[in-house]
Amino acid sequence: MKRTASLLIMLAGLLAPLRAIAAETQAPVITALGDSLTAGLGLPQDQAFPAQLEAALKARGTDATVINAGVSGDTAAAGLARLDWALPDNASAVILELGANDALQGLPPDGTKQALSKIIEAVQARGLPILLAGMEAPPNMGKDYADRFRAIYADLAARYHLILYPFFLEGAALHDGMTQGDGMHPNAKGVAVIVANILPKVGELLAQVKAKGAN
Repeated sequence: MKRTASLLIMLAGLLAPLRAIAAETQAPVITALGDSLTAGLGLPQDQAFPAQLEAALKARGTDATVINAGVSGDTAAAGLARLDWALPDNASAVILELGANDALQGLPPDGTKQALSKIIEAVQARGLPILLAGMEAPPNMGKDYADRFRAIYADLAARYHLILYPFFLEGAALHDGMTQGDGMHPNAKGVAVIVANILPKVGELLAQVKAKGAN
């Protein structure tokens, strides 16, 4: 009996370093939580933002999985309502892209900001780093609304010490040949531009994941 116990203790001692190595080398899982811009409305899934981002990371030699947690039509409040089941247990980090539908509906910026704050606090409570993707309000909403809406993202990034990418659609919005027929959602080429532009920020996000794993 004593010999068996000794063998079990020795085996546990041998396995512990292996488990530590496995934890360190496990590919990070980035959850892209967003609306139709993340979900890839009108596109094959392999051309949606999460799939193209994962492919771009792998092309750079970075082994990471990007989960598509986008739902078309979601406001910030709707994203908050489904956060518990949308964020997988094995998530390593989050790209938060919500707010476009709030602006299109003319919802009060304060409400959008409050919902995003609650999402951020819940994600940070799980110890996960966040890349916050900002959004611009449509010009027809007026300058005052647009300014207040734009400020949401910079304010939240400063308050919660987040990585900020100011405008998710940078390089695609209002550019010829980058959007689908509705003039709003990016086509596959537009998504590729978005991915190329946001990659440095995603690199920062993964650096935070690595730093957390080293602690």
